[in-house]
Amino acid sequence: MERFTFAFLLFLALVACTPDSPSKELLHQEVVDMLHQYHAAIKKSGLHAEFDYLDPSSDFFWVPPGYESALSYDSVRAILEGNAHMFEAIDFHWETLDVHILSPEIATYSGIVTGSMTDTSGVSSGVAILESGTLIKRADGWKLLSGQSVALESQPVD
Repeated sequence: MERFTFAFLLFLALVACTPDSPSKELLHQEVVDMLHQYHAAIKKSGLHAEFDYLDPSSDFFWVPPGYESALSYDSVRAILEGNAHMFEAIDFHWETLDVHILSPEIATYSGIVTGSMTDTSGVSSGVAILESGTLIKRADGWKLLSGQSVALESQPVD
């Protein structure tokens, strides 16, 4: 009986010493905030701002609109760098956004991104994208790890 009592007290002590992991609600809010900050950063600084939100690991992949296979981080980076100079303004926002916390370090999301992109000649184009992906929490915050984007029919920009 003493061994059972000791084992039970040891178990309780270990549980009490285990650091609390953040609640799903807190993690959900962190991810939602990050995804909104992602668009705000692009609006402020252009396509180069995306690099702060992409996970540069070898696990990263993305299927951009119009592509039929996944691209590596280096390929996505090259495309963004090649196109960044073409736009003077980009304004994206989440029309819909659904986030699922799978663990304290992994989340998935899906939603519709709408907005506009204005090129250097002042021509604006409406954008509507169906996007889904996986995020991973790194030491410096949540990062886009993988996903895909599909262009939808968009409305003209006034």
